[in-house]
Amino acid sequence: MRKIVFTFCLCTLSTIVFAQDKKETAKDTIKQVTVNVVTSYTPTISDAFKIKKNPKIQLGAKAKKKSVKYQIFSAPVASTFIPKSGVAKGINMGVKERLYKNYFAAGFGNNTTPFVEMFLHSATRFESDFGLYAKYLSSENSIETTPLNSDFSNMSFGAYYKQEERYFTWKVEANYQKEEYNWYGLPSSITYTPTTISAINEAQSYTNLDVETEIIFEEFYLNSGKANMSFFSDGISSKELRFSLQPQFQLSLRNIGRKFNDLILDTSIDYVNGEFAQSYSSANKLEHSFFTIGAAPKYNFEYNDFTIKLGTKIYFTSDLEHKISQVYIYPDVNISYPLLANYVNAYIGAGGDLKTNTYKDFSANNPYVSPTLFITQTNKKYEFFGGLNGKLSPNVSYDLKASYSDEDDKALFTRNNSKSTGVNSSGLLGYEYGNSFSVVYDDVTTLSFSGEITVDVNRNLVVGANAEFNTFTLTNQAEAWNLPTMSAELFGNYKRNKWYTNINLFLISDRKDVTFSGIHPSSINGIQTLKSYVDLNINGGYHFNDKFTAFLKLNNVLNSEYQQFSNFDVQGFQVLGGVSYKFDF
Repeated sequence: MRKIVFTFCLCTLSTIVFAQDKKETAKDTIKQVTVNVVTSYTPTISDAFKIKKNPKIQLGAKAKKKSVKYQIFSAPVASTFIPKSGVAKGINMGVKERLYKNYFAAGFGNNTTPFVEMFLHSATRFESDFGLYAKYLSSENSIETTPLNSDFSNMSFGAYYKQEERYFTWKVEANYQKEEYNWYGLPSSITYTPTTISAINEAQSYTNLDVETEIIFEEFYLNSGKANMSFFSDGISSKELRFSLQPQFQLSLRNIGRKFNDLILDTSIDYVNGEFAQSYSSANKLEHSFFTIGAAPKYNFEYNDFTIKLGTKIYFTSDLEHKISQVYIYPDVNISYPLLANYVNAYIGAGGDLKTNTYKDFSANNPYVSPTLFITQTNKKYEFFGGLNGKLSPNVSYDLKASYSDEDDKALFTRNNSKSTGVNSSGLLGYEYGNSFSVVYDDVTTLSFSGEITVDVNRNLVVGANAEFNTFTLTNQAEAWNLPTMSAELFGNYKRNKWYTNINLFLISDRKDVTFSGIHPSSINGIQTLKSYVDLNINGGYHFNDKFTAFLKLNNVLNSEYQQFSNFDVQGFQVLGGVSYKFDF
């Protein structure tokens, strides 16, 4: 009974408390309001409209197919002189041949001339590329007008590796080259006894080790960068080290206006250091050392049919050996305008440049220089040029140009004076018998006229010609030593079915060199004239199929007897034949 009474009282008390709370809530003075919540519209898939057109799918640059390229190197010979030409000559090669990754060629010619060349290449689907190449060419004693050895040989080999990443491509390459020549050009004005001739060590060799790396960026303000380091030496203990760095920047000008193109900035850092064991006149060591920093901004644009390039070149250079520093500024301007669309295009411009001369470059232009050179820089203060180019008809193209330049310290080759009377040879080195060349410098202005014409006779034959005429004005020297006033070339390229033929006819005018009053030391007493010459070269072959080709090279076909440099006769008629094979692994 007591439990029932207790339970009843508890329920009554709870009811009273709940009623009290509800009654107090009803006395609340807050008014009811309506709140509208506005949110952004978020559509669902069912709300989307159907696409009425097919989307255009554009493949990225990395997804496109890329063709594998290989290069066939020509076999040079001592008599072939290649003057500077204008534009590249092309020919319709007909049906496109299949490209292979690898190449091997071998041949043999008169004058005991073996020739071997190969290129091995490998690429993967991960955009990596690796290649090896090698080349060898030599010729035995073939110059009958000299009692000294006239052999020469050229050997080179190298390798490269290339990798394409997502945002850039990089490449590293190493090359080794060794060339052997002889100072065989004894002057005819001196009679050398057999004892003296047998004592002459005329051999000279050049060795070059070159390492280069390059990186190319995509959509970056740094377009590319190239670094190169080379070590050059010879058989007389001369050596030269060169390091260069060449970054290229692309600076956007879109913040100025949408119509503005990008500004290209080429920069460079160049360091050269070399030494010779002695000079030609004394046993004192000769050294040269240059450090140069350059910047070349350029801006290209079009305005009312004018195509305009505006730029400049700025160099800070220091001759470390003589402790001289200078700053050079050159124009770099080119303006062209179509006087008659597709037929006559007129162009004018102005330029200039600073060239750091090197022992490596001099020996490449004249392998018979002595290792006793004074080396400095050449300052081309300015060059003004203008001309016309275009087409006379759809099959005939031309280019006519005139220029005027002013150069300080232009390098000229002159032969060295002999230290031997023809009888004495004691204590003399192999290049001290009047059979080598030195370099002299002078301030030279050059007025030049050049022209080129190319005719596409039909789809199988292209013929043409180019010529250059120069007038030199010198400050101190009597002549522009060993420079021709006229050089010309006639060329023809023919291909039909499996046959091909290339013909080149070179014409070089007289050149001048010095003569001396006696043996060294003595003064210059006259001028030696090197006769003009004509050199005809024919290169042809037959393609058995896409892999096998037989080739034949004929040089100095006219058997011309001439001297490219004073006292150095060239080889006569030369023939080199062989086969090439292209393949894939």
